[in-house]
Amino acid sequence: MTNAPPMRSLSKLTDGDCVAILSPSFAAPGFAPAVREQAMNRFSTATGLDPVEFPTTRQLGASPQDRARDINAAFADPSIRAILATVGGDDQVTVIPHLDAELARDDPKIFLGYSDNTNLLNWLWTNGIPGFYGGSSQVHLGPGPHLDDVHRASLRAALLTGEDLEISDPGESEDFGRDWLDPRALTEFGDRDKTEAWVWAGPRREVKGRTWGGCLEVIDQLAMAHRMPSACDLEGAILLLETSEELPPASAVKRWVRSLGEAGILGAVAGVIVARPPTSSFSWRPDSDERAALREQQRDVVLSQLGQYNPDAVVCVGVPFGHTRPQWILPYGGGITLDGASRTITAHYS
Repeated sequence: MTNAPPMRSLSKLTDGDCVAILSPSFAAPGFAPAVREQAMNRFSTATGLDPVEFPTTRQLGASPQDRARDINAAFADPSIRAILATVGGDDQVTVIPHLDAELARDDPKIFLGYSDNTNLLNWLWTNGIPGFYGGSSQVHLGPGPHLDDVHRASLRAALLTGEDLEISDPGESEDFGRDWLDPRALTEFGDRDKTEAWVWAGPRREVKGRTWGGCLEVIDQLAMAHRMPSACDLEGAILLLETSEELPPASAVKRWVRSLGEAGILGAVAGVIVARPPTSSFSWRPDSDERAALREQQRDVVLSQLGQYNPDAVVCVGVPFGHTRPQWILPYGGGITLDGASRTITAHYS
């Protein structure tokens, strides 16, 4: 029997509402202020909302306690109606113990973030507050010549409209953009490749469930910190899985996914959506054939583990969310319909 809390229904925002722009992990706006400025202008133009910074938004090296204080303050402020993380990082696991769950439950707000923000999304999930996996002012709003269409559409759906959107393949993808300190970061995308067709597995049927998951490197930390939901809490859920710019090898991905199987989580879920993984970085960019091979290796180990632990799950691999651009923002704790018959994914942003 599940002990998972029922998810709250969160109101969408209207023109002029305030959105907290927070750095729960790395204070990227303090490192690259020009990207930050362009991001805030684009955010306001795309949404009609008013971005509000807090003391640690641009404070490099802020303590976990101070970052948590800003998160708590955002939840305590009735004028703040949503929270957008500026970027991820690698130590948000240390922020979570300092958060005030009562403040969040008393006035729940839409939260958007990914990567290290899996910590905060999971914390909200355990308190019955849905969020959205994706969104980053420093990666997807500020850099480049303009917002990607799929990112704009899902950002507006998450914050404003609450509509249903069919998740599509934009046809191109980049692992990383220009260096934030390079003036070209404001006017150019990173190097983009054509995308491959998504790979489907499992039965040709439709499943619908609320989502949970995130970045595998962070899920690993959640497990060791004893902050994971139980398998019964995830019965019938749609599992979101992705890997970060640290480029873990397929062997590591296999161990993580296998561990989810041993924990009973793979067997509990109705469907799994796996992101197109990054396979290059500023310091290492193999040729296109090798990058494609690395993606195939990760795909194959994920599918092999799912085949062992839950062959009845509907699975789709290669979806553009997480550490990729263009990036779809997906519901976290909200609903997704995964249709193995029509080969479609529909995200419910209500």
